Amino acid sequence: MQPTTAESSPSSATSPSASPLTGHCLCGAVTITVAGHHDPRVGACHCRMCQRWTGGLFLCFTADVSAVTVTGEVTRYRSSSFAERAFCARCGSHLWFNDVDDNGQPKCYELMPGLFDAARAWPLRSEIYVDRAMASVPLAGEHRRKTRAEYEADNPFIEGDIE
Repeated sequence: MQPTTAESSPSSATSPSASPLTGHCLCGAVTITVAGHHDPRVGACHCRMCQRWTGGLFLCFTADVSAVTVTGEVTRYRSSSFAERAFCARCGSHLWFNDVDDNGQPKCYELMPGLFDAARAWPLRSEIYVDRAMASVPLAGEHRRKTRAEYEADNPFIEGDIE
């Protein structure tokens, strides 16, 4: 899914970071530690699959696979031929969306920022499927925006994911 990065360079306060982060699900059964490269900016997706999964819009930040350690029981759902979504098996908190390779291994983590206290101050870097956004969740500010057609011209998508 990886919402596209902003065209302008991020400030030093929001540049890719290696500062360690720890987050957890609602019940605390799953802990995620990011101890390596991650992008402290948030991407948003308004596609129908993300709307169904989150109830509105999907927010994420990216982290290298090698930087992420997960403890606790996680349920994974292969939501398409190229991606999985994960949630806490106990409380149901959404944890991540990942594009996966042919062996089912994540290419990178797209983690839910609400799991991490540090992410509360992170800016929005990008927004995709803006033409499919629900009327109740407009996102303000200066950031990269792409329509469904613009995003799908360069990225895999789900055939038949229509209204």
